[in-house]
Amino acid sequence: MNLKPIMRSVLGGLLVASAMPPWNLWPFAFIGIAVLMSIASERRSLRAINGLIFGVAWFAPTVAWMYFLTAPGYVVAVLFFAGLHALAAAASPMKGPLASLGRLAAHSLVEILRLYVPFGGLPLATLGIAMANSPFLALARLGGVPLLTMFVIAVGIGVGELASAALTRQQSAQPFDKTRTFAMLGAAAALVAFSAFAPSGRNLPDGEVSVAAVQGGGRQGTTALEVPSEVVTAAHLEATTSISADAGVDVVVWPENAIDVNRESFASSEVASRLASEAQRLGVPFVIGVTEDAEFVYDVPPGNFVNAQYVVTRVGAVTDRYVKVIKVPFGEYLPFRRVLESVGAPVDLIPKDALSGQGPAVVDVPEVGRFGVAISWEIFFGRRVRDAMQHGGELIVNPTNGASYTWSIVQSQQVASSKLRAVESGRWVIQVAPTGYTATVNPEGAVLEQSEISEQRVVYSTPIRRTGNTIYTMFGDLPWLLLAIVLWLVAVATSRRAR
Repeated sequence: MNLKPIMRSVLGGLLVASAMPPWNLWPFAFIGIAVLMSIASERRSLRAINGLIFGVAWFAPTVAWMYFLTAPGYVVAVLFFAGLHALAAAASPMKGPLASLGRLAAHSLVEILRLYVPFGGLPLATLGIAMANSPFLALARLGGVPLLTMFVIAVGIGVGELASAALTRQQSAQPFDKTRTFAMLGAAAALVAFSAFAPSGRNLPDGEVSVAAVQGGGRQGTTALEVPSEVVTAAHLEATTSISADAGVDVVVWPENAIDVNRESFASSEVASRLASEAQRLGVPFVIGVTEDAEFVYDVPPGNFVNAQYVVTRVGAVTDRYVKVIKVPFGEYLPFRRVLESVGAPVDLIPKDALSGQGPAVVDVPEVGRFGVAISWEIFFGRRVRDAMQHGGELIVNPTNGASYTWSIVQSQQVASSKLRAVESGRWVIQVAPTGYTATVNPEGAVLEQSEISEQRVVYSTPIRRTGNTIYTMFGDLPWLLLAIVLWLVAVATSRRAR
């Protein structure tokens, strides 16, 4: 048995994994792709096995946080993500003048598709996230994660072909085509150059906003059963009392799940009264994360809940609300609940399902402006922030809750996602979490303020409300998806003619 392709597949996947936060060795993403593309086999089954091994080595470390929530779910997720690249490897043409472009297209396609399927998308540990700390982040304002994905794979293929040609005088899969390789690398370089000058929105006159993002603090790796919601709310109220009425704050932002009300509406709850008192003391509005029984929001029977972000005015009135649209599968709701229950799965761990919101991803904050809202998981989806931009969002708030996750893998990847969304939209992003990370990201993707994990802290920042579009907010993911499909079809057609 030839172990060299297997070892190369493992090495390539681990190199891509090391490019992800929290490790951030982003140049290794290109090298990892180059290593994968150097493995050539005429047999589809062997290509699929190599792609599967590559994917396991990529995703096993980068979604390791999932193991502590559900070990079976972790295994299934890793195998699913890896299986997509096994499929891409099997579907990649190995003959013809455009074979390399076909491999680029196939692996890009499976990455783009998982932004949408299954369950509305599972965009974890993407190549876009790997580029969030690289000099190429500005590409996101042109094409978001799809373009960054195609860029990484294209550069990886090109670098690999040049290295192979220099070392062995030939490319391992087919004769080295210098014109094609330099054309591909030249197109990538041209996109990088254009991204530096592409439209990124503009500041509004008198658009500066003084924001206080409240992190209540607490231990990581805990569940709602271990830390009652009352404790979480009390910690955030305690942190909020440290804000001086003379601090010049314009708005206070609380994270996701900072308040949980049962069997009553938030507006009539005691905690709403306490929030109103703080709003009146500071004389500013609050934007706060509330988990609430769904029957108080929608005309539905009891038994489910919503994850919402409410606006409380400076006089204590509840005036606006955004309900989370993209829910976390197997976290906020159980797909196939009846089937899982019938086979004895522990469905009681998620006794109620979240209901999705229907409105645009914005809230109006009186006397401040219109905020785009991407609650927790939604910040991984470029289309949610794009929806906010299309409805007049002037800056983005990302209330989130990473308290359940062990280590800092998912939290650091969420900061990377906030950086992607900031550049894609040309807006400031305020990420706020109960136990970390709370951060401020400017439209160029720079993190200006960031809390530490578990600390109680109020993160102050002065983002600027902005208007205008980027190319990504105008056109979204579709052009790059279509490009990948066309490249793959053309490469497959030329491969058949070559055979």
